[in-house]
Amino acid sequence: MVPVTEPVAEQPVAAEDAGPGGPAVAVRPRRRALRTVGLIAVAAVIGLVGGTAVGYGIQAEREPTALPPLNQPGLAYPAKALPEGQKATFPAAEDLRAKAEGDLRKLLLPKPSGAKKSEFADADGWMHVSTFASQFNKPGNALDDQLEMGVRRIAVTSWATGEHKETEIRLVQYRAGDGLGAQEFVEGQQAYMPDEDFAESEGTELKGSANGRYYVFPVRKKAGYLDLYEARAYFYRGDIAVEIFIVDTKKIAAKDIRSLAERQLGRL
Repeated sequence: MVPVTEPVAEQPVAAEDAGPGGPAVAVRPRRRALRTVGLIAVAAVIGLVGGTAVGYGIQAEREPTALPPLNQPGLAYPAKALPEGQKATFPAAEDLRAKAEGDLRKLLLPKPSGAKKSEFADADGWMHVSTFASQFNKPGNALDDQLEMGVRRIAVTSWATGEHKETEIRLVQYRAGDGLGAQEFVEGQQAYMPDEDFAESEGTELKGSANGRYYVFPVRKKAGYLDLYEARAYFYRGDIAVEIFIVDTKKIAAKDIRSLAERQLGRL
């Protein structure tokens, strides 16, 4: 597997049950202290306060203006009033929360027809958090980082096609709370994709997703080894982060990783 991030500093943790279908992991308080972010935040606040003060000064010298009437005073959802005490519901197929609380493995794309078992396949479709962290550059820090973001469970599927082509999809689910673990994880992964050791590009927006991107890496050549090609996709929906990897010794078309990501997105 390919390491995927550069995690943050370690902290002590406390054990907690991982919820149905996943291994027990630990939960930790959040701690982020980035000087650059702080400076940007201060600059943004200063700009906001200054602009607001000027706006209030101009408004104070004007005569009050009456608000226009509402164009749709009866607008409400649902359009038809429900009986007292009854709540609007969605079909299970449209309710992400209902789907996400079930067996997370069922949201993974099925293996394509004719695909072989991957050498790295997990026996039951679950990946333990410690195993997940072990595939990062600094496993100890990666584990701390994931626990801090509230990782809950990880479902995974993988398969092999052709002579050397391997595909893996991971659904990393985070706990609901004050943090946005799935978003934080995906944005963190996307942030270093333009680096020289990775995709060397900003990637391409994933259709149907407000946050997803997919990447085709430059070929890696090394004397005595077969050429290595790689493609990845990162996106999230709700509390589920998705990462997709394709590796091969032959060139990977952008449409291959794009199609895979779009179909996986459609299952969430």
